[in-house]
Amino acid sequence: MVTCVTRSAEATKELAGQLVVLMVPGDVVLLSGDLGAGKTTFSQGVGRALGVDEPVTSPTFTLVRHYEVEPGPAGVRTLLHADIYRLDHLGEIADLGLGQLVEDGGVALVEWGEAAEPVLGSGALLVSIEADPEDEGVRMLHLSGLAGGWSDRWDRLIAAVTPWWSS
Repeated sequence: MVTCVTRSAEATKELAGQLVVLMVPGDVVLLSGDLGAGKTTFSQGVGRALGVDEPVTSPTFTLVRHYEVEPGPAGVRTLLHADIYRLDHLGEIADLGLGQLVEDGGVALVEWGEAAEPVLGSGALLVSIEADPEDEGVRMLHLSGLAGGWSDRWDRLIAAVTPWWSS
C-alpha cells in the first residue's frame, strides 16, 4: 500500500491525473471513502487527464456515466464513472456490466467501490480516500492493488505519486 497526502482539491485531481498514464483498457479503480472525502474530485482528475471535455459529475442517481475520450497511446476510449452507493446486492453491481464495458477500450472508476470488490476487484486498483477532520483541504489517499492488474505497474505507480507520497 502507498499512502499519499494532497492539500487541495486541485492536488487530488493532479495525483489522479498522474495515474492515467498507467491506465490501460480494462482497468477498474475502486474508490472508497466517506461522503465528501473526494471520490468525485479524484474522478474529475482522471477525466481531465483523459481529455474529457464535459464536466465529470457524480453519477449517484444515474449509476453510470459514460465519457468518450480521444484514444491515447494505451487505447483508452471510454471513461465509465459509476456510483454504487444506492445498490443493495452484489447481483445489482454485476448487472451493471462494468467488467464487460471496460473490455471495449474503457476504464472504470467505481465510487463506493469497497462494495463492488467481490465482483469487480480482481486486478483492480483500490483508492481509499480520507478527509482530514481538522483541515478540510487535506486528503489521505491509500492506494493498493489486488493480485494481477496493477502489480506489473506498481513501481511506475509509486514513481508517479512520489510528489504526494507520505512515508
